[in-house]
Amino acid sequence: MHPQILCSGSSASVASRRIRSTLGAVLGRNGWMWKTHEVKLHKTSSGDSLKIGEIIYKLKTPKNPELVPVKHILDSPPQAVAHHLRWILQKDLLGQDMFLIGPPGPLRRSIAMQYLELTRREVEYVALSRDTTESDLKQRREIRSGTAFYIDQCAVRAATQGRVLVLDGLEKAERNVLPVLNNLLENREMQLEDGRFLMSATRYDKLLQEHTKEVLDSWKIVRVSEDFRVIALGLPVPKYKGNPLDPPLRSRFQARHISYLPFKDQLELLYKVGTNVASERISQLLAAATTLCSQESSSIGLPDFPVDNLLPALQVLNTFPVMSSQQLVQRLYPYSNMLNKEGCTAVEGVLSRFELMDGHHIPAPSSVLSVGSSSDLEGHADVTLHVADKDITFQVPAGTKPLNPNKRSSNFISTPSHSQLIAEMIQSHMGKDMCVIGPKGCGKSVVAREFAELLGYSIEPVMLYQDMTARDLLQQRYTLPNGDTAWRPSPLVNAAIEGKLLLLDGIHRVNQGTLAVLSRLLHDRELDLFDGTRLMRWDRYQTLKEQLQFTDQQLQERSILPIHPSFRVLALAEPPVVGASTNSKNSQQWLNAELLPMFLYHSVTPLAKAEEMDLILGLAQSLASSLSTRQLLRICHRLSHYPNESITHAVNKACLSRFLPRLARAALDRGLDRSSIHDTVESDESVDLSCIVKDGVLTVGSVSAPVYNPSLKIKVPDVLFFNNPQHLKVMEDMLKDFLLGEHLLLVGNQGVGKNKIVDRFLQLLNRPREYLQLHRDTTVQTLTVQPSVQNGIITYEDSPLVKAAKFGHILVVDEADKAPTNVTCILKTLVENPSEAEGRTNTIVLHPDFRMIVLANRPGFPFLGNDFFGAMGDIFSCHSVDNPKPTAELSMLKQYGPDVPEATLRKLVAVFGELRSMADQGTITYPYSVREVVSIVKHLQKFPHEGLANVVSNVFDFDSYNKDMREVVYEVLHKHGIPVGAKPTSVKLAKELPLPQIEMTGHWTINHGGNDSRKLLCPTEKHLAEIKGPVFLRVQSYPCRRQESRALTFGEEKAHWQIPINESNIICDVKTRDDVLYVATCNPVALYSMREHGDTIKYVDLYDVFPKTISGVWQPCVTIAPLGSPLDGQVVLHEEQTNTVLHVDLVTGAVRRLMLSPHTDPPYTKASSWWNSKEQQGGHKMCHEFAHKNWLLFYKEYSNQLEMLDVLKAQVHTSLASHQVEVCVSGSRGPLAFTGEHYQ
Repeated sequence: MHPQILCSGSSASVASRRIRSTLGAVLGRNGWMWKTHEVKLHKTSSGDSLKIGEIIYKLKTPKNPELVPVKHILDSPPQAVAHHLRWILQKDLLGQDMFLIGPPGPLRRSIAMQYLELTRREVEYVALSRDTTESDLKQRREIRSGTAFYIDQCAVRAATQGRVLVLDGLEKAERNVLPVLNNLLENREMQLEDGRFLMSATRYDKLLQEHTKEVLDSWKIVRVSEDFRVIALGLPVPKYKGNPLDPPLRSRFQARHISYLPFKDQLELLYKVGTNVASERISQLLAAATTLCSQESSSIGLPDFPVDNLLPALQVLNTFPVMSSQQLVQRLYPYSNMLNKEGCTAVEGVLSRFELMDGHHIPAPSSVLSVGSSSDLEGHADVTLHVADKDITFQVPAGTKPLNPNKRSSNFISTPSHSQLIAEMIQSHMGKDMCVIGPKGCGKSVVAREFAELLGYSIEPVMLYQDMTARDLLQQRYTLPNGDTAWRPSPLVNAAIEGKLLLLDGIHRVNQGTLAVLSRLLHDRELDLFDGTRLMRWDRYQTLKEQLQFTDQQLQERSILPIHPSFRVLALAEPPVVGASTNSKNSQQWLNAELLPMFLYHSVTPLAKAEEMDLILGLAQSLASSLSTRQLLRICHRLSHYPNESITHAVNKACLSRFLPRLARAALDRGLDRSSIHDTVESDESVDLSCIVKDGVLTVGSVSAPVYNPSLKIKVPDVLFFNNPQHLKVMEDMLKDFLLGEHLLLVGNQGVGKNKIVDRFLQLLNRPREYLQLHRDTTVQTLTVQPSVQNGIITYEDSPLVKAAKFGHILVVDEADKAPTNVTCILKTLVENPSEAEGRTNTIVLHPDFRMIVLANRPGFPFLGNDFFGAMGDIFSCHSVDNPKPTAELSMLKQYGPDVPEATLRKLVAVFGELRSMADQGTITYPYSVREVVSIVKHLQKFPHEGLANVVSNVFDFDSYNKDMREVVYEVLHKHGIPVGAKPTSVKLAKELPLPQIEMTGHWTINHGGNDSRKLLCPTEKHLAEIKGPVFLRVQSYPCRRQESRALTFGEEKAHWQIPINESNIICDVKTRDDVLYVATCNPVALYSMREHGDTIKYVDLYDVFPKTISGVWQPCVTIAPLGSPLDGQVVLHEEQTNTVLHVDLVTGAVRRLMLSPHTDPPYTKASSWWNSKEQQGGHKMCHEFAHKNWLLFYKEYSNQLEMLDVLKAQVHTSLASHQVEVCVSGSRGPLAFTGEHYQ
């Protein structure tokens, strides 16, 4: 507030004067004024000095000038920066350590480096992370010529040499690590591991007055320089993620809040960069950015806007003034990828307020027209983009390879969306490193490779994982052949020195604290390594070389190396989980305020349907449904080589639909139906597969492959394997993908034969195998090297993975789901980028015969592993391995137990099949497998006299302490006749009743006297039966829940089950034929059929043939006659009241009516119900004793007419008896008809 704006004598003037007089003592003489501080360097004969405002600092000549920061000072620093520099100078003169606290971004570090450059102070910089230990700060032990030495680290070097120690990221360090510096900060004292003791300059100088330096050296006392200072850089916690400062550590610092530059200062900097951009537009962008950094935006959960990235973004906008402001904001602040609906609405509201929502009106660059080497600027390329009907040419950094715009990758099919994405990436490439965000399999890696190819970059891929440390990222420690320790630069460091495109794949997985060590590299292009090597930005390196008049060799001897000017970083990531907490264990919301300033962001959207079709036609020349693009291409590639294969099978295989939850599986089936994708091939059961090796060629089903001739045959598996159709089908599918060059992933429950299938597959192909079993503690290092000690020297041997890659063996990775997915994700590089290492030194070129076969359990409970398929399934060709079907399982068990009774094997197959079905339905949790059945059969084969109930307990005793599980399992076992828990005394037989003594009650005699011709007085007529129909009825199937009755007790009842009848149904007749049981019911009439040991009940509803009538009127009574060969499975039904004869085929559902008499049906007469009739009525009867010969006898009680039906020939033989027939039974030569006193 300025007094000049207040009218003299007014009430406002009086109030202002009172406030100034009250607060003057607190605010100082100029408390209400913003005082301007100038930064000046004065050179005099007595020495140079620095003046900031009224404070003067006498400059000293540095002992190691190469450690002084270079080219950090701005030409005219903003006043806000000058104020911060003045404060740091004050604290430096007071001998106090400083803590610069503020929001994420490079501003705090930049101010510290500007001060150190102004004061010509040497710097020791260390970026703290969760992996920082005491040895990284004090002393690290190294081995030289077999002897261990302690090497001073940054804190000790800074203290003894009088340098400034810059600690960046205090909130990233683990608790109880930084307190090791407490005494050094407070008293300038520290005890070192090599026995030396650091002592403050004041105390040391006092001792030096009493003792000589040699004595102090013998006491191992080292003087701490009075110029030693510490500048700490950190974020405020808890607003940002990290560990809060330890109170004793915090109390030793003087804090300075460094927020973003004031609006005016920031606007002036942007005006200097964006000379071609309207000033109003720049102010609108800055106003929106400032609003999104306000306290109000933070209160509703919006991360801070990366204000520091406005400068590189303005460079892009300055070259492309027609560019949409909204598109530029999306690159700086990708709110649509990281915020929920409410957050996006809030951000768009801010953009609308400042008139920045112009994304729908201004088109984005559509394509790259040309790329060529720049003649004006070395290391750059001239790129022409087509933007809004204009061709704009500009210069961007290029790689070290010669540009060849006509050379395009054969694996890249240009689509409009990908062409636009590459054009936008080249725009952003002008000013800053980039991050490409997109879901799995959408083409991020392909776009990155095409981008590098266009600009002549060599790619250095680095796969990131969750437990990656800063050492893994920057430098790895290793042992020389003589036992000495040394540091090996990582691919990241090599890429920076050689000017490559560093591809950071998976930044969403890596810990945020580890990634923070790259902040200085991304913002300032500087990096300090663990061995003391410093990497400097190219222009700063050249300036340093000119100032010091050093050669490259001299700077290299001082461990200073330049970063190539072409070096760029391109990060790949999956979209953050919207709404997830940034503090979640898996860091699903990885895109936060700390990471936003590091990159410009681009999103890869899923391809449109037309683009995806063009891509498929260009790469696979085939069609498929819409999955992820990577899976889609794999399916089409396979279908192009095997066109007769079912698309449904290919899609289900890619999605592992066998293990999907019910709702997801139903959604997939509906999607396939909507896309008109149906099976067009025969089912697996109808195909008889074979496996033959002949003349050096393996044939599995319809696929053939040459047998390999390995040099190391000892590693070819040799396994006992019994063929079954289901496993052969899996091997046939595996062989198809294997011939197409795919890496395989087999997923299934435990014990289903995954290892057996793979070993048999490799045995048939004669391929050597390298085996690698993963577990919870598997790390990236154990996947690649195996340390061992030989003659006291640590040596690193190749892991099975490296051996397989070298020699072209098959790498079998077992239990892949047990290792953390952030570790196994490094396999993605082997699968996707097999040729990236070609032509480089110190690399292993993958053998062309190398393949990976990965085995994993299905995701979800009760398996305790990780979701390997969800994390990396789409980069493999997936195969689901299930338990064999009952027929195949029975065939396999017969081979394991040839002497075990087949009835026992059938019981075991039925029991385990039902338990697996219950596991799929969620009734039980444990999925019983083939492995357990095979173990039981092996036991029974070796010890045949041991009871089945005792042997199965070897498997089911795990469930004996779980009451609910035990009851379910025992119920299934008892149902199938396995007497678990039965006692020898559990015998319940019916009571025996003695029969009376046999007595003669009468006899019959055959009268041979008289006229023997009387037996020929039976005239017979023959005619064809009239057949009506057929009418096809529906044959329904119901599950048969057969319960063995002799599981717990022994009795006459063998088994029982229930047929699905209603309460009103009445059973009319029951007949058996071989092992088939037929049941006829009435009210209404229905026919049931079931096998004794079957699992289904067939049901035919005959209501339309025998309609239900009103009570008290006719009710049908039906009898059954099962027919014999060749009419097996067919029956004849006979209704006694109306003499209706039906022929029913239970296979097809065909029903035919057989008219025995040539005349029409007899008229129906009403009668009382057949079960209530008290009057003797003569009904029609059927004699079925000779139905197995396909002929039946029909007669009517108290009538003399007999009709013999030959069902096979449809002939009826009619004869008249001499007397009325009461009953007809079977005899040894045919039916016998009895009258009251005679028989015929």
